[in-house]
Amino acid sequence: MMKITYLGHASFKVEADGKTIFLDPWLNGPTSPMKVDDVTAADIVLVTHDHGDHGYAEGVEICKKTGATFVAINELGLRAKSDGVENVHTLNIGGSVQIGDISITLVHAFHSCEAGSPTGFIVKLPGGTLYHPGDTGIFTDMALFGELYSIDVFFAPIGSYYTMDITQAAKAVELIMPKVTIPMHYGTFPVISANPEDFAKLVANMAPKVSVEILSPGNSKEINI
Repeated sequence: MMKITYLGHASFKVEADGKTIFLDPWLNGPTSPMKVDDVTAADIVLVTHDHGDHGYAEGVEICKKTGATFVAINELGLRAKSDGVENVHTLNIGGSVQIGDISITLVHAFHSCEAGSPTGFIVKLPGGTLYHPGDTGIFTDMALFGELYSIDVFFAPIGSYYTMDITQAAKAVELIMPKVTIPMHYGTFPVISANPEDFAKLVANMAPKVSVEILSPGNSKEINI
């Protein structure tokens, strides 16, 4: 069983098997229900790229506070080391690392950044496999990810402008064929306003076997795979 809490924008907290993982923890964002001061435990922090709205700064703070392991592409991981994080894995695209019983694979994304390259993460836990694509447009390799990793939960950016729009995101769901998809990266700013219900309707037509879970910031969903 996994408990997934949406922290607004592209930020999530995942609790499973006694471990806590933060993904792109932009806790200073306008929709985040928590701040770094509210974090009492963390084991792993994953940051997809270095844009400010994906929580690099907060991720570093969380790691210093809790001793969590920071995982990112090489250049961003090295920056975290230089910023004082003790436990860092500096992956590159296609590479994986095993942290306890959790396997983390770094995959490519189509976006921009300053350090390294934009990325996504495929996280295999005993209770299921997650795919957080970071900020990206759609690409057909997503079908390969679905084939290779049997993804259970796909976090789908739907806001357009900086990422996929609703139509592309629904097609991405069809390519990946997860069991569950959770929309993200919408509504934080006017330029990425999008209706997740429209996304859910498209997914129902294009990939009817996939469940769409729409979470408001601060809300959680327990998922049994």
